Amino acid sequence: MTDNDGSTRVIGLMSGTSYDAIDVAAAEFTADGDTLLLRPLGALSIPYEPATRDAIAAVLPPAPTTIEAVCRLTTDLGHTYAGAAGRALAELCGGTADLVCSHGQTVYHWVSDGRALGTLQLGQPAWLAAATGLPVVSDVRSADVAAGGQGAPLVPAFDALLLAPDPGGPRRAALNLGGIANITVLSDDTVLGYDTGPANALVDVACARWFGEPYDDGGRHAAAGTVLPDLLAALLAEPYYAAPAPKSTGKELFHPEYLDGFLSGDERGADVVATLTELTARTVADQLRAHRIAEVVAAGGGLRNPVLTARIAELAGCRLDSIDRYGIDPDAKEAYAFALLGWLTWHGLPGALPSVTGASRAAVLGSVTPGTAALRLPEPAAMPSRLRIVR
Repeated sequence: MTDNDGSTRVIGLMSGTSYDAIDVAAAEFTADGDTLLLRPLGALSIPYEPATRDAIAAVLPPAPTTIEAVCRLTTDLGHTYAGAAGRALAELCGGTADLVCSHGQTVYHWVSDGRALGTLQLGQPAWLAAATGLPVVSDVRSADVAAGGQGAPLVPAFDALLLAPDPGGPRRAALNLGGIANITVLSDDTVLGYDTGPANALVDVACARWFGEPYDDGGRHAAAGTVLPDLLAALLAEPYYAAPAPKSTGKELFHPEYLDGFLSGDERGADVVATLTELTARTVADQLRAHRIAEVVAAGGGLRNPVLTARIAELAGCRLDSIDRYGIDPDAKEAYAFALLGWLTWHGLPGALPSVTGASRAAVLGSVTPGTAALRLPEPAAMPSRLRIVR
């Protein structure tokens, strides 16, 4: 259902490749002609319990696992997401919302010869529907894969609506620095988007191994280290970086054992972190330069690493700003993006962009799990051409 004023309240849940926390955002959407108005209701970041993080790590490739472990984890995550959605419903929405869109936790993204063949996100949506009473949109990537797409990235649909370029304005791109880095290139005639490679994924591995820390807080280890030229050159030879778009990747490629294959064991931790930070900066900046980007609007945890952001801007020769200048919390951008994808699905509209994912058609994303009330979807809406943040 929607409110009498035509607005729809959606709770978006996102857990990324760093799997450190659940990012939750609540938004109220209202169609105004060809513009969709988004009123942020607030955001939460809810850390995973250590046991849940360990369980996620235990099923990620190349670790062996069992169907029992997968069943237990998807159930545990379902309960965990139900608790997060319940908090958002009470704390951000005043007890009233229309639906939840849950990304789930990606544990495998099956890509062979550059083509996505399948994708698996865990977190049983029935537990969210039972706990909140709300319908739940989930499994948002598979429909695009079934249409021949990569199933990723999906956030460009949000970027394209919010950051649509002004005629004659600077060439603009959106950048997300999570576990994996991805860019959205915005131009007058098309939208491109793809994963450039690791953002924090390998840096986090090195910080955990050498310093017992989950990430490089403020870039201090990178600042204390020296880039190792031979290690950097070996890392940059990874074929993924030279592969053409559309393309997507994740921790099925950039995992701890992958990093081990490049290390001798004699390196200093700070030097490894500095080298991996430079790897991220180089691979991101190479793509920004290739598209002649003048202005970057960034989000994600990597935005809090000034060593990384300054190096990207320097190498790419561009201005790098935070998405908070548009009224969106940079740590909650993806959660707001998945709230938008939930709204699109709820109104019968596609959420994936074929120019980004390589799909043969624009697919309506996800499956809908009914809540406690009878499921009644609204009439299909017209596709908005712009997204505007309102207070």
